[in-house]
Amino acid sequence: MDDKRAADVKLLVLDVDGVMTDGRITINEQGEEVKSFDVKDGLGLRLLMNAGIDVVIITGRKSKSVAYRAEELGIREVYQGVKDKGALFSDLVKRKKLEKEQVCCIGDDLPDLPLFQLAGVSVAVADAVSEVQNEAIFITKNRGGNGAVREVCDMILKARQKLQDDRSQRFKK
Repeated sequence: MDDKRAADVKLLVLDVDGVMTDGRITINEQGEEVKSFDVKDGLGLRLLMNAGIDVVIITGRKSKSVAYRAEELGIREVYQGVKDKGALFSDLVKRKKLEKEQVCCIGDDLPDLPLFQLAGVSVAVADAVSEVQNEAIFITKNRGGNGAVREVCDMILKARQKLQDDRSQRFKK
């Protein structure tokens, strides 16, 4: 992903299973899902939000652990059990009055493809299915649930910092 695209991002939209997690689902004896999240991804998301970039979760499954993790990270908009991610995504972008180029989404599987067609910056995690990787403008080095989200957060933050540094250098001359 080039610095210009990354620096323009104002909204990051995340899938959960296979992106924020490694895609495995553990079900305990009470029938509750248990998911593992990467702590480095969490810090990356917090840093991104502290820099003024909005983070939204859109996932096809429902899980208490997702709601809990989002609350813990300070992610206010979490949409679970979403059957039509594209329609929700379109409404979200319109409501937030953003341009396509200002939105980055990270996905790993076929239900994420509508987001890739609507976002200006589409990112596939390293272990995403080939159809998703083929539609992505960037593929992470890290697998989902293993630092892929942090990789994207760092890329966006570094691009923004570089842009700010470049602008300040122009004013010093």
